Amino acid sequence: MREGIIKDGKAILRHSPIELIEHWVLALSGLLLIFSGFGELPMYKRYMVTQIPGLGWAGDFFINLKIHYLAGIVFVSIMVFHAIFHGWLRHQGLLPQKGDFKASLITLLSMFGFGKEPKSDKYLAEQRLAYTYLGGVGLILVLTGLVKVIKNLPGVYLSPTLITSMTLTHTFATIFFLLGVLAHLAALIFKVNRPLTKSIFTGEVDIEYVKERHTVWYEELMKNKVKAKVEAEDKEKAEVEEEERGEEARVTDLGTELGKGDEIMATILKVKGMSCQHCVMSVTKALSQLEGVENIQVDLEKREVRFDNVKGVAAEQIAKAIVDAGYEVVQD
Repeated sequence: MREGIIKDGKAILRHSPIELIEHWVLALSGLLLIFSGFGELPMYKRYMVTQIPGLGWAGDFFINLKIHYLAGIVFVSIMVFHAIFHGWLRHQGLLPQKGDFKASLITLLSMFGFGKEPKSDKYLAEQRLAYTYLGGVGLILVLTGLVKVIKNLPGVYLSPTLITSMTLTHTFATIFFLLGVLAHLAALIFKVNRPLTKSIFTGEVDIEYVKERHTVWYEELMKNKVKAKVEAEDKEKAEVEEEERGEEARVTDLGTELGKGDEIMATILKVKGMSCQHCVMSVTKALSQLEGVENIQVDLEKREVRFDNVKGVAAEQIAKAIVDAGYEVVQD
C-alpha cells in the first residue's frame, strides 16, 4: 500500500501495514530487551519491583536471560528485515540530511514560541536524527550482545579485557537506548506533535496537519495526485479514441463486405448458340480472359451463363467477349 491521499481528501496514508508492524515489533522487542537486561542485574528485588502483583518472576535471573535472548533474536531479525526491505525499495526519507541539526534547533525553538518552524518533508529533521541515533545505538547493542553470546559458547575463549569492554559498552548503550526511547516518547508532550500519534496505530494522519507542517511532502503528494489524474484521463481518452477507431474500422469493414456482396452478386446471361461441351469451353475461356469475371458456370440445358462480376466489368464488354467467341447474348 502506497502513501497518498485517502478518505475523500481528509487524511493521508503515512505508513504502510508493513511499516507499522516493523515499528511495533521493534518497539516491543526493544522494551523487552531493556526490561530483561536490567532484570539480569540484582535490581528488581532491591527496588521491590518483584513486590508488584504479577512481577514476582522479574527477580529471576534465568527467566530474564531467556526473555533477553528471545527478544534479542526478534530485535535483530526486524533490524535486518528493515535494512533489506527499505534498502531494496530505496526508501531514503529517514536518512539524515545536510542541515538537519540546524533545522531541528529551529523547530525546537518554534515549539517554545521563538521563530517559525521551517517547511518539512514527510519526516521532520529531528525525526531523521532520532532514527539515526536509535539505529546507531541499536547496532552497537547488537554487536556487543553477539560478543556476550559468543563468549559463552563451548571452546570459545575471549580475553577478559575484551569481555569487560564489550559488557560496559553494552550496558552504556542500553542506557543511551533507553534515553532515546524516553526522548522519543517525550516529544508527544508538545501539542504540535500529537497528531502523529494516530499514525503510529493506523498509519493515517490528518491532511490539514500535513498541509500545515509537512508542506514539502503535501505539495509533492498534490503534484502526484494531479499527475495521476491527468494520466488516468489521458488513458481513458486514449481508450475511447482506440474504441472509436475500432468502431470506424468495423463500420468500414462492414461497408467493404457489403460492397463486396453487391459486386459479387451472380450475373446470369442467356446465350444463344451453345449446344455441346466445346461451346462450354469456348464461352468459359472467353469470359475468363476478362479481369474480374470469376466463378463462370455454363448451363447448356438452360442456355445460361452464370458468373461473378467482381470488378464491375461493363456489360457491353462481357457481351462482346461472348459474341467474339461465336455466340449471341439474348437480351431479356
